[in-house]
Amino acid sequence: LHYTPQYPLWSDGARKDRWIHLPPGTAIDARDPDRWVFPVGTKIWKEFAWSRRVETRLLERTRRGWVYASYVWTEDGSDAILAPEGGARSTQELAPRRAHRIPSVADCRSCHEGGRAPVLGFSALQLSSDRDPLAPHGEPPGLDDPTLETLVRRGLLRGLPRRIADRPPRIAAATPRGRAALGYLHANCSMCHDAVGPMKGLGVSLRHDLDARAQRDEPAAGIGQPTRYAIPGAPGRSVWIDPGSPATSALLSRMASRNAIAQMPPLGTEIPDTQTLALLRSWVDEDLRLPSR
Repeated sequence: LHYTPQYPLWSDGARKDRWIHLPPGTAIDARDPDRWVFPVGTKIWKEFAWSRRVETRLLERTRRGWVYASYVWTEDGSDAILAPEGGARSTQELAPRRAHRIPSVADCRSCHEGGRAPVLGFSALQLSSDRDPLAPHGEPPGLDDPTLETLVRRGLLRGLPRRIADRPPRIAAATPRGRAALGYLHANCSMCHDAVGPMKGLGVSLRHDLDARAQRDEPAAGIGQPTRYAIPGAPGRSVWIDPGSPATSALLSRMASRNAIAQMPPLGTEIPDTQTLALLRSWVDEDLRLPSR
């Protein structure tokens, strides 16, 4: 099945296609809507392309756990060669002295196994039919792409709680721009920044709550929370997300940086997402001044 998440991960402007294969007669166990359990034999591919295909990544669930691999396409597109386990630089230039990097297996594990579920883009929110028209870098789904409803109807998703199945998931925000901002942060940041899981000690949650019905119900624990990170050139305090003040919001500073120590996300990107940073700055500067409701 080809699928299209409503909030794609920022990958330096790459055009991406994604597919999932479930072994015949199997289904995803969705009894815990935040931790879908995929059957042994599940395979997921993601292809990265700019002017040509550059890389295809594979996740496969085996009896021993998830296996990660990356394949590098030849210049003429005739074949894709398994990349070294330690990763590699591709020939795809993104900016002066910046090229697309093929991740190592350790890089894959650090993102996919750092949160609640190893599969990041195939989830209740990402496959909701109530899609966000302002989602940064959002792509229209194909006519045959699955949604939460069609997966349930086809018997490929079982046990999904009725409260989720009967109401397509949607980011709860006070404004349309806030919905897009929180959706982007969920997709790009919550695999690490989550109140539950192995990295909860980081103290900032940016994960959407499937039961949220208003902005106050969304975690967004970074809003108003001080941080010890010092924003270069910014005097005074630093806050993860400082309502009304993009200049003192550490999240925005770190997203704009590509310093190896400071940048966020720390992996998977070589150039900042300037388009979404403009949206986030407007959200922080204008929308977060409004009382939540």
